[in-house]
Amino acid sequence: MKRRQFITLLGGAAAWPVAARAQQAATPVVGFLHSASPGPFASAVVAFGQGLSETGYTEGQNVAIEYRWAEGQYDRLPALAADLVRRQVTVIAAIAGNAPAQAAKAATTSIPIVFVSGGDPVSAGLIASLNRPGGNVTGVSWIATVLVPKQLELLRRLARKPAVIGALVNPSYPDHDFQARELQEAGAALGQKINVVWAATEHDIDTAVVSLVQQGASALLVGADPFFIAYRDHIVALAARHAIPAIYPARDFAVAGGLMSYGTDFTDSYRQAGVYTGRIVRGEKAGDLPVQRSTKFEFVLNFKTAKTLGLSVPNSMQLLADEVIE
Repeated sequence: MKRRQFITLLGGAAAWPVAARAQQAATPVVGFLHSASPGPFASAVVAFGQGLSETGYTEGQNVAIEYRWAEGQYDRLPALAADLVRRQVTVIAAIAGNAPAQAAKAATTSIPIVFVSGGDPVSAGLIASLNRPGGNVTGVSWIATVLVPKQLELLRRLARKPAVIGALVNPSYPDHDFQARELQEAGAALGQKINVVWAATEHDIDTAVVSLVQQGASALLVGADPFFIAYRDHIVALAARHAIPAIYPARDFAVAGGLMSYGTDFTDSYRQAGVYTGRIVRGEKAGDLPVQRSTKFEFVLNFKTAKTLGLSVPNSMQLLADEVIE
């Protein structure tokens, strides 16, 4: 080989790592900020990835995802959001409640943010309006508390109009005051006594359920909170141990053996967030994308659990259910 050819080849070989690094640097990075734990929300990750794929992005191929989980400790969210900002991610998907999005918004005014929340994003200060979010924030929203009247109606119908319904609320959840107020207002409208108990740890959940039983509550409503979803198996087991009919905010509870659930289709909401995230990676501006309002709600009934509790399920309720678990 001639000396000039050898030098040319050597120079080309030296350039290969540079080209590879440049290609790697060009790969967009999505920050995934979640308020709970990865295990119980594995389906959320799958649904989010599905939404991304609908816009042409696949994790590990043409997009990378940096995951940050608060493990139910909401006070960790600001530091986790700041870490993603330092990582200079392309967009932050702030999942499960207003708190992750608020932490992300406090950490950056330039990186786009896509939220998934059951709280009111306008009153929370995340956006200017649903149709015209403005700024660097948009997302998917459903107002979880507007589901409470329907949840109470279903619970009263199946639990034979209990004198007292207990409600489990997490005091660490940013919207806990609003949740408690909505519960009392919905109960008053039905002439139903509601006893709210608070739980922010696994031990608190045990204590709270025992307290409700001692207070004479003969039915239970579990508030919408990622922390409770993460501990769904534990909560369902407690309800079974005390033979107390309960309604939950997510399908996962009914699948785990809970009596019934009524709430938004979380999987679809995460998928929609993935779609918006992909569109932003592709170049669209968050502030120009109207907030998607989740309109898919599902009523899931666990017929086996109802029989175990000695409850007679009217045919009308079975027909009303989107899914009956035998």
